[in-house]
Amino acid sequence: MMKKISITVIASLLLTILFAAGCSRTAEVKPPVAQKIPKKLVTNGHERIDNYFWLNERDNPAVMEYLLAENAYRDKVMAPTADLQKTLYSEITGRIKQTDESVPYLDNGYYYYYRYSQGQEYPVYMRKKASPDAVEEILIDGPAMARGHNYFQVTGLSVSENNQYLVFGVDTVSRRKYTLYIKDLNTGEVLTDEIPNTNGRGVWANDNRTIYYVTKDSTLRPDRVWHHHIGTAMDEDREFYHETDNTFDIYIYKTNTRKYIVLASIQTLSTEYRLIDANDVEKDAVIFQPREQNHEYYLYDQGNRFLVLTNWQAKNFRLMETGLNATGKEHWREVVPHNKDILLEGVTAFKDHIVISERTAGKNQIRVINTKDHSEHYIDFEEPNFIAYPDDNYQFDTNVLRFRYESLTTPESVFDYNMKTKERKLLKEQEVGGGFDHNNYKSERIWAVARDSVLVPITMVYRKGMVRDGKNPLLLYGYGSYGNSTDPYFQSPELSLIDRGFIYAIAHIRGGAEMGRQWYEDGKLLKKKNTFYDFIDCAEYLIAQKYTSPAFLFAEGGSAGGLLIGAVVNMRPDLFKGIIAAVPWVDVVTTMLDESIPLTTAEFDEWGNPKDPKYFNYMLSYSPYDNVGAKAYPAMFVTTGLHDSQVQYFEPAKWVAKLRAMKTDHNPLVLDVDMSSGHGGASGRFNRYKRTAMEYAFMLNQLGMH
Repeated sequence: MMKKISITVIASLLLTILFAAGCSRTAEVKPPVAQKIPKKLVTNGHERIDNYFWLNERDNPAVMEYLLAENAYRDKVMAPTADLQKTLYSEITGRIKQTDESVPYLDNGYYYYYRYSQGQEYPVYMRKKASPDAVEEILIDGPAMARGHNYFQVTGLSVSENNQYLVFGVDTVSRRKYTLYIKDLNTGEVLTDEIPNTNGRGVWANDNRTIYYVTKDSTLRPDRVWHHHIGTAMDEDREFYHETDNTFDIYIYKTNTRKYIVLASIQTLSTEYRLIDANDVEKDAVIFQPREQNHEYYLYDQGNRFLVLTNWQAKNFRLMETGLNATGKEHWREVVPHNKDILLEGVTAFKDHIVISERTAGKNQIRVINTKDHSEHYIDFEEPNFIAYPDDNYQFDTNVLRFRYESLTTPESVFDYNMKTKERKLLKEQEVGGGFDHNNYKSERIWAVARDSVLVPITMVYRKGMVRDGKNPLLLYGYGSYGNSTDPYFQSPELSLIDRGFIYAIAHIRGGAEMGRQWYEDGKLLKKKNTFYDFIDCAEYLIAQKYTSPAFLFAEGGSAGGLLIGAVVNMRPDLFKGIIAAVPWVDVVTTMLDESIPLTTAEFDEWGNPKDPKYFNYMLSYSPYDNVGAKAYPAMFVTTGLHDSQVQYFEPAKWVAKLRAMKTDHNPLVLDVDMSSGHGGASGRFNRYKRTAMEYAFMLNQLGMH
């Protein structure tokens, strides 16, 4: 009996040691095996066989059974890290201030803000009149409204000009289909008006009775604008505009002068705006400048003129002006000329000032122009690597700019900045618990040399005292799509890795716009592979410079960044110890051939239309799902959400099923399916970090770190 007990104990100890060394014996816990049902897909004369096409049948009980089996396998594989996950979750949430309040902003005579209470996942949205004896009013009680829902999001809060009515959107599924509600702030009553299937935003006309709103089509494309009058049934609403070109999405917003409601039709490479008189709901919208292929422009109302940010004859954009009644581009006059070294990213218009968000040499800056005396200056920031951006500027006639500032070592800070005197006032710096001290950390930017000799910036943060000996765990993050720059935001969860010796690094690869518009254009369409090559070259550079080594290097990306990770891990699986692929877009060709799926038609200019053989062949050459091979892959943690509207759940599920069938290694491959959320993961300020803790535990376990 004693001998049997000893053998059992020894076996248990050996299993524990194997898990601690990062050698998870997935053979001990058998993964689910997805049934192979061959589906022949023929495009441009090319035949593909997809054995897992059936997984897109959401209503098929076998699909749900498979997804649940994957979650059960996840739980078994991750069981040895249960205590570590709890520790990490406690650390991450322990840095969040329990009782917290946002910095109030002034809008139309009221201060607006939100407040979190102890232990609450959701905030209460508040307002208070801008007077000394004002009484606090509750707009939205988030905790009460969220009760009984696995997922909850409220968005688009907008108050009528007479300050009586609030319109807001609610999503309890995570499919990004919001129902609009209207609340009478005088009585506290939520009216019977209820409008489903919207983008979550209603815009008030100045009559205080009419809202404009946008609904979505079957692919979740926002395509129609409607009129709604308070107290009338939805079926009485009048269709105001229908965007019939399925490559365009539409959005609506109100300008800060409150004179116009703007209807924007947005495509990857083209925009068009229509102006609606906010004082006359019977008038039709007027086109500002007709859409043109490859012409993007963005519209700003400065009271006595319009400002236009445009790429017309200006790759990095230039700023133009035009009168109120002559808006076609033939009337535009230049205010800020094009600069090949500076990308103009956005404008905030005030009565006497223009604020421009710019980017140069991979860094962000804020430029202030006085339109009275034509003087200008940049706001100075001490840190070399940071992100600063205007935010919550709803007052038009003011000299004060509200902006937010943060870096990889400095928590988010809110400032008011006097644009005339240059006086800066810190209103709030995010409080970070857990003994955080920014003096313990260092951020730096280095430049990797890509295979075509282009210099690619890498921004990183680590604890001071880090030694470049090739033995540092390093998490390399990348995105590189849509011209979206990946900025060095402060992210307190990462401290749980950094305090355990990790370096956190961002690869600013082509496909983003960190280095200007050309940086974006060199990472899209038939140049998309530059995005993947840049990431690989950044990884190799970090290894060559002894920041890390393949035994300690992890890669992470989500959505289109998941495409990046999927392509890279097919090309160079040997470079990485493990990867985190969050809601990854991996079945590129099949998705871009299916125009019934959300986002497809709007993104032909980003990826190409695979009905064209040249784009089909190029996409097929890098598509992560199509290029899974019989080879050794690193440890992989893949996430998805059942209700994901951006990357359908079946793409990661199919990818994992194919990897399981083909990979030759014994490294763990985990699929985490959130059955209650979509693209953004779980809602709530604490709950969302359960997945983060699991991802971190997965990486730490591979290194034998606890």
